[in-house]
Amino acid sequence: MADWTVFATPAMFWVTVLAVALVGLSKGGLGGAFALMGVPVMSLVMPPVLAAAVLLPILLMMDAVSLWHWRGWRDGSVLRVMLPAALIGIALGWATAAVTSDAVVRLIVGVVALGFAARALLGRYLGRAMRHRPAMGWIWGAIAGFTSFVAHAGGPLFQIHVLPKRLDPKLYTGTSVTFFAIVNAIKVLPYAVLGMFQNDVLVSAALMLPLSVVSVSIGAAIIRRMSPEVFYPFTYAMVAIVGVKLVYDGLAGLV
Repeated sequence: MADWTVFATPAMFWVTVLAVALVGLSKGGLGGAFALMGVPVMSLVMPPVLAAAVLLPILLMMDAVSLWHWRGWRDGSVLRVMLPAALIGIALGWATAAVTSDAVVRLIVGVVALGFAARALLGRYLGRAMRHRPAMGWIWGAIAGFTSFVAHAGGPLFQIHVLPKRLDPKLYTGTSVTFFAIVNAIKVLPYAVLGMFQNDVLVSAALMLPLSVVSVSIGAAIIRRMSPEVFYPFTYAMVAIVGVKLVYDGLAGLV
């Protein structure tokens, strides 16, 4: 296997299996914290840049499965604002790829995510719900596109803008799936130009296709049975966990 994949050791293969399973559950709709664990878990056994390169084709596979599971569930008003903004953020990430620090991006996103979760908790404690501000979609969409390109960390920024809208869990999940499926597809060209898709990377990603389908389907099945009363506290908790993880990764990268 080492001759035609990036898996030089059995540990590299099995750790990638674990990472793909966790990301797949998240892609199905089961919490953004799992998605953020993909590259860090794989980085235990391979360079982070290689982990990101292997993971992007897998994300595209998962996006296709997720789009099928959540077909018909999307909020057009969110996508019409956030997708054009995300395109700007991706272009900025591409233009600054050589000088952008992954650690700094993760630290900033983590701090913002923790602040958002803390504000949501405080509002719940004081009996004040956070308001959805449509005009902020351009800002959060652009930042989500940028952080998704440079650090695969766009999820918390999307959640900050969309969660206060209090969509039905299935509508929220379908909108999120559509947004990131398009964002990831757009990222293919700049990633290819940067030389990240070698043959062994693509073969390694292809080996994970069956697991991608199964893990995404399991995540989607769980979300379909989850009520809003459970979904939103769970999702806000996931945002907080993501924030902690990103802050930790960012600080560790800067030390």
